[in-house]
Amino acid sequence: MRAEPTDDAPTDDTATDRQPDGVSDPGTDSGTEPGHPPIPDRRFVAPPLTTRLPAGLSAFRHRNYRLFWGGMAVSLIGTWMQQVGQAWLVLELTNDPFALGIVAAAQFTPVLFLGLFGGIVADAVSKRRLLVITQVIAGGLALLLGVLVVAGVVEVWHVFVLALGLGVVNSFDMPARQSFVVEMVGRPDVPNAVALNSAVFNLTRIIGPAVAGITIATIGLEPLFFVNAASYLAVVVGLIMMRPNELVSPSARVVIERNFRSVGDRLVEGLRYTRREPSIFLAISVLGVVATFALNFQVLIPVLARDVLGGNADTFGFLMAAAGVGSLVSALSIAFGQRASMGLLLVGAAVVGVSMIGLGISRSFPISLGLMFLAGWGTISMAATCNTIIQMTVPDVLRGRVMSVYTTVFAGSVPFGGIFAGGIAALAGVPLALAAGGVIALVAAAAGVTRMPGGSMLGQLPALNRRGARHR
Repeated sequence: MRAEPTDDAPTDDTATDRQPDGVSDPGTDSGTEPGHPPIPDRRFVAPPLTTRLPAGLSAFRHRNYRLFWGGMAVSLIGTWMQQVGQAWLVLELTNDPFALGIVAAAQFTPVLFLGLFGGIVADAVSKRRLLVITQVIAGGLALLLGVLVVAGVVEVWHVFVLALGLGVVNSFDMPARQSFVVEMVGRPDVPNAVALNSAVFNLTRIIGPAVAGITIATIGLEPLFFVNAASYLAVVVGLIMMRPNELVSPSARVVIERNFRSVGDRLVEGLRYTRREPSIFLAISVLGVVATFALNFQVLIPVLARDVLGGNADTFGFLMAAAGVGSLVSALSIAFGQRASMGLLLVGAAVVGVSMIGLGISRSFPISLGLMFLAGWGTISMAATCNTIIQMTVPDVLRGRVMSVYTTVFAGSVPFGGIFAGGIAALAGVPLALAAGGVIALVAAAAGVTRMPGGSMLGQLPALNRRGARHR
């Protein structure tokens, strides 16, 4: 039987009072087109708990989630190693901070244009199978870049093209991965699973950049890309080893007719729902502004490390690792009891702003490490809170599409942010680019405070869930 939720955990009744136009309630035969048979509700009932886990680790009682989390832990180390290696490679090839912005734009522009469509696909197909495909392709792209570097023929346009290809893959991977969480753990453990996902993301953010910086300084760039290519196998193996009968199947799955009108209707449903839910709209808006103008680490921090602080690749790696430590602290505090709320999201935005202004002023490596720690803490306070608000509010039939709005805004902001930061850095220097982003983040946090809807604290969601119980 399903474990009883505690006072701190949300109940399973998470349908909202207001449903988007044209979408029936989750739990009914919603999401099907007229003339199509209803998709049966095949909810997995969790077996009795056989282990006692702290509240901060409750998502680990699900075998499928343990496999997914373990695979991510391995793969993300490789991802962070390649991020550092790719940024340093572009800087060596061009000696131009604007080129770093172009690479970031190439990698994330596809998410901006295809991310919402990726959410439709995630709502319509098996997320597990889709993730296997995206991970295999991403591993192949990393392997190809490694071969070009080893062969000594790599040029900056190669990096641009491969980054563009990875962006296309991520357009489908990110909405599927984010919305797959609830199928692995069920709604009661979603907040904990989101926090643990953030924790592993940022634990690897400490390990990956630090190892990458040392590797570049002692061996060279080449191993980083091959390590990343091999690391994707861990996720693929974990997905294949999952037990499909233990996944919590969506109460409804979207049926998409093969025409533009049907695809357009599905896009509009997700966007309309996002716009009508005040907490979701505010959270995504603040996150989008801060991510666009202040979170341009891959563009600005390599140049900061080399030209402002007088360091090299390992300096860059340790600065990124410091941000990872701050992010990990934030993720673990949420996992082990800090209540994710709109207030926490806005505090996180303000902390990011102050940290970026400080980095623009600092000329001390130790002080810059501390400021990167604060920036990492603020980033996850925003991102994990926004993610959790969406996961706990949106109906099953819309989860992939609304999560695609989140991933499109968060990741799709990078092209604009990269060009903004790279352009200012090229014209006026990295310190001014950092400070400008920080000021905009502070303005976004202040504006969010004035627009925060009453009763939007995430801690009040269980009451919302009980009101939505009559829809079931």
